[in-house]
Amino acid sequence: MIVTKELIQTLHPQAGKTNKKIALDKYTFISKNIIAILTSNELTHTELMEELHSRVKDSFEGGVQWYGETVKLDLEARMIIERTKTKPEKYRLKR
Repeated sequence: MIVTKELIQTLHPQAGKTNKKIALDKYTFISKNIIAILTSNELTHTELMEELHSRVKDSFEGGVQWYGETVKLDLEARMIIERTKTKPEKYRLKR
């Protein structure tokens, strides 16, 4: 018997760009962690990816950075998180 994983078509914040289809369970896991991280912090891209990696590396199968980037772009496109206008840019939950 073939078990097919449920997929989600992720979005991209830049008009005209398409993002990847990924496993829904991986999307949910990574997005919950990104949102949890940004609940109490505004972080640069590097800080966000390092924090995500340190949180999930032992319990996630797959490339944490790749999934992190894919899901981060999707969360931006869905207006759940946003980039600040500061230099360097930081990510935060949209109010």
